[in-house]
Amino acid sequence: MQTLVLASTSRYRAELLARLRIPFSCARPDVDESALTGESPRALAQRLAEAKARAVAAQYPHSRVIGSDQVAELEGKPLGKPGTAEAALAQLAAMSGKSVRFHTAVCVISAAELLHALDLTTVRFRTLGQTEIERYVAAEQPLDCAGSFKCEGLGISLFEAIDNQDPTALIGLPLIRLAQLLRKAGYQLP
Repeated sequence: MQTLVLASTSRYRAELLARLRIPFSCARPDVDESALTGESPRALAQRLAEAKARAVAAQYPHSRVIGSDQVAELEGKPLGKPGTAEAALAQLAAMSGKSVRFHTAVCVISAAELLHALDLTTVRFRTLGQTEIERYVAAEQPLDCAGSFKCEGLGISLFEAIDNQDPTALIGLPLIRLAQLLRKAGYQLP
């Protein structure tokens, strides 16, 4: 079986992939994550997942590479990772009382094949007060997370509901879809 490489240095994605109990390594993809003019959040997530996988596959031509990307969508527009506390506060305030869609794409690539899948998760946010948004951002520092929250932590308290088929997708790597792709590629999973 080919060596498996995760095209990501995200600890969240690495922790998720480790659940499948398949040996893997991680490599940083060098990819511009800017959206193209007129590109939908769904298309952006798919393009970036494949671009990340291809970038790392070029470094590891005899390996099978997993690329993944997640794009949050609020009212038809993509939301990136906030990067700063101020941007996280603004994102959470904008999402207060609204539904946000998360497009999580995954791509598995080797020299012989390209497999891909997409998960859509919809999160309904509670109406959030400014003070509770500030407390949340100070407590969890979700600056490297699309949508400015960590659903696997305290961020779950910000929601009214989550609608999805794969709970791991919201964390950044849809394991149900990925396991399907890996089985199709010949990996033996339970």
